[in-house]
Amino acid sequence: MKPVPLRALIFDVDGTLADTESAHRAAFNHAFAEAGLDWHWDEPLYTRLLEISGGKERITHYWTQVHGDIKAIQAGAFADTVQRIHDLKTAAYERAVQDGAVQLRPGVLRLIEMASKARLRLAIATTTSPVNVAALMRSAIGPDWKYIFQIVEDASTAPRKKPHPQVYLQTLHRMQLPATECLAFEDSANGLNAAISAGLPTIVTPNAFTAHHDFARALRVLPSLQDTTLADLHAWHAAAPR
Repeated sequence: MKPVPLRALIFDVDGTLADTESAHRAAFNHAFAEAGLDWHWDEPLYTRLLEISGGKERITHYWTQVHGDIKAIQAGAFADTVQRIHDLKTAAYERAVQDGAVQLRPGVLRLIEMASKARLRLAIATTTSPVNVAALMRSAIGPDWKYIFQIVEDASTAPRKKPHPQVYLQTLHRMQLPATECLAFEDSANGLNAAISAGLPTIVTPNAFTAHHDFARALRVLPSLQDTTLADLHAWHAAAPR
């Protein structure tokens, strides 16, 4: 059987490219205070809330848990309030990134640079907002980051959140590549399930917020990408079940 070539790497953002969740949690709490809410998401609570993909979805889920009378609020007014909170949160997160509060995870930048030089195609498939993606990538890589990641799918283009595979299916469609010629990189069970559902062999690098998730279906589970080489990726990809 002819070997399947590895042509592209597809990266999730939050928790995968960078340890962003602590900054996101702080930004949520800042937004709650600015909106006059007495909510506070501590680390154990936020870890549980991360099982809900998407910032607005997370706010909505929490609100329904705290206020069972949510149906009494006019639908339009509720949606507007959630959007306002999320806008405040996004602004706080962007400021934190600009202030250097978020860094790429160990080995990530080196692997991206090696893959780019080797002419592997690079893409981002995330359900975070485009503002969050741009803020992180500008800070970590510089203003030319879009020349490296020429395909970016995010919450604005793929509204169905992980574990739904929409964001990965759209990424593959735009790349015009089969899933078998790509590797996905994730950090969470929702992300892994989304990638697997799209047919993508997936490497997982858990973090403190996701270490307890079930990664049994991952191609590899690594503490980080620090010691990972392109030769490793090609070997793991070649050994992936077809």
